[in-house]
Amino acid sequence: MITIKFIAVRAVITGVAALFCTSFAWAGIPIQHWTQPSGVRVYLVESPAIPMVDLQIDLDAGGRRDPADKPGLANLMASSTSNGVRATATEPALDEHQLSEAWADLGASFGGGASADRMSFALRSLTYPDLLDKAVVLAARQLGEPSFPEAPWLRDRPKLMASLKEANTRPATLAARALSRAVYGSHPYGWEMTEESLLRTSVQDLRTLHATALRACDARVSIVGALTRAQADALVTRLLARLPKTACTAQPVVPEVQPLTAASEQRIPFASAQAQVLLGQPGYKRNDPDFFALLVGNHILGGGGFTARLTEEVREKRGLTYSVYSSFSPGLHAGAFTIGLQTRPDQADQALGLVREVLAKFVDQGPTEKELQAAKDNLVGGFALRLDSNKKLLDNVANIAWNGLPLDYLDRWTQRVEAVRVTDVRTAFARVLQPQSIATVVLGAP
Repeated sequence: MITIKFIAVRAVITGVAALFCTSFAWAGIPIQHWTQPSGVRVYLVESPAIPMVDLQIDLDAGGRRDPADKPGLANLMASSTSNGVRATATEPALDEHQLSEAWADLGASFGGGASADRMSFALRSLTYPDLLDKAVVLAARQLGEPSFPEAPWLRDRPKLMASLKEANTRPATLAARALSRAVYGSHPYGWEMTEESLLRTSVQDLRTLHATALRACDARVSIVGALTRAQADALVTRLLARLPKTACTAQPVVPEVQPLTAASEQRIPFASAQAQVLLGQPGYKRNDPDFFALLVGNHILGGGGFTARLTEEVREKRGLTYSVYSSFSPGLHAGAFTIGLQTRPDQADQALGLVREVLAKFVDQGPTEKELQAAKDNLVGGFALRLDSNKKLLDNVANIAWNGLPLDYLDRWTQRVEAVRVTDVRTAFARVLQPQSIATVVLGAP
């Protein structure tokens, strides 16, 4: 019976989600923002036409705040909240199966995880009062009163160990790890869970982190759905009411990613049909004033697929690879700039030399006017695809909330892209990237 109800309600949610987001594609998106007395910052997009809500809670408790000897702890803790909730004076304990069935019975979902910068929890539910009230209570229990039982942890840890061992057999994973270490050095952005660090992690570590890291004053809550401001405010208060009562003192400052001072190159032997070629260095922070110039410029250099300059030079003209890309990953700190490709081992040096040449020329001269206009047309023309699902719209609102962007950020996005000039791209790339100090990893070539 639970399964049938779950399928039926989820079908309603899936159906209305597609209809829900279409109303935002070509109109301005009014985002309301206020701060609760506890310090919680709330961002709301009202859509009364469809009875559903999507909500995301972001906390300054991501991987950059993990203990150095236990990387991945934040993600493990957030995901483990689904293993059960403890009893209260008026509510019984729920194990992982009972908790899962309770969510299925409501046709709703709630869960958590962590990236390098933030810990996030997401709720999706219909807004019918009898369903939403129960979903909020259940989410508040899972967020604020998880039980972290020992048995699921002891069961799941060997699975994680096996996954880590399997990842160590993949050439792409090994090359990416080597580049991450070269780019970030000792910065937490470069930390990764290992078999050894996982063995050092216990259930008590999860409980301790939960008791100290989930602070309402750090929370940013993004909401998209059929709620008024008053309803949203009351929902957020109830949802966070069971968080641990932790003092809201200033958190330790995480150091910035240090720029590379010299070029480096690693050659890693590996028996594989394809060589992995990666280049990288620290890029820029998300609040960089040249964000749009760097976005457009990277689209031209290697982020625009078959229209990108790297693809034209390395794949189309010389056939050295099937795919080559460049990317930035800006965050609260300078995320990595990366160029990557796979090629035949005997062609790795040729491909690497060509990539370095293309990058140096682009940083020195910037794009052509023709390349710039094509990139802007492509980005502006595809802007609606950034908002074509309920999840994407919520992601955009959460991006505004987390990074402190203007509330009209989405309304002005295409204008900011169209305003980028060739000189803007050239100046931004020359400031952010130093091709002479780039880190290189070649795995699998002789």
